[in-house]
Amino acid sequence: MLEKILNLLYPNVCGFCNKISNEALCKKCELMIKEYEIKEKENYKVENGKMYFDECFSLLSYKGIVREAFIKYKFQNKAYLYKTFSKIVLKNEKICGFLKKYDIIIPVPVHKERKNKRGYNQTELIAKEISRKLNIELQKNVLIKIVNSKPQSELSKTERKYNIKDAFKVQNLQKIKGKNILIFDDIYTTGSTVNECAKLLKKAGANKIGVLTIAKD
Repeated sequence: MLEKILNLLYPNVCGFCNKISNEALCKKCELMIKEYEIKEKENYKVENGKMYFDECFSLLSYKGIVREAFIKYKFQNKAYLYKTFSKIVLKNEKICGFLKKYDIIIPVPVHKERKNKRGYNQTELIAKEISRKLNIELQKNVLIKIVNSKPQSELSKTERKYNIKDAFKVQNLQKIKGKNILIFDDIYTTGSTVNECAKLLKKAGANKIGVLTIAKD
């Protein structure tokens, strides 16, 4: 419903320059963000703990116009920017090939109070579009956030791990047992959030866990 409302209220515009663009990403800005692309596989580390996911990919470095667009998307009620971020993923053939190895995509959830306050879960909007375009099952009712913890962006690297400890819960276990699960988040910083999610999903019987984020800080 939210997506339908956004489509009615806002024409497709490029999320970086705000000019009308049917693709939600104009050619000029598509070329511009290439300087932010992560061209080689990164070495991902998890602060102060064991890594529970099997592989991880990020598309862009979290700086410059990429960072500015994310701040607008997450904190300035620019929900329609999900179209631009979705397009960045879908235009990347390598990433699309990576995604097709997975049975289910699960967006990192936000607590219902924060979702109600913001009006949307930023990761869910992007994941839903990816799911629809690539025909990968989307599950929003398996991993839920049960603690309204402080935003990770407000905390130090050390504090982040403890901030999300026991903040999530897995339900409907039959939907993920033996499946290859892709966790989708917007930004990878310390890996604490996606690692906590991966740990719970692995314990619940998931086979393989991958992580995809738009940006890496």
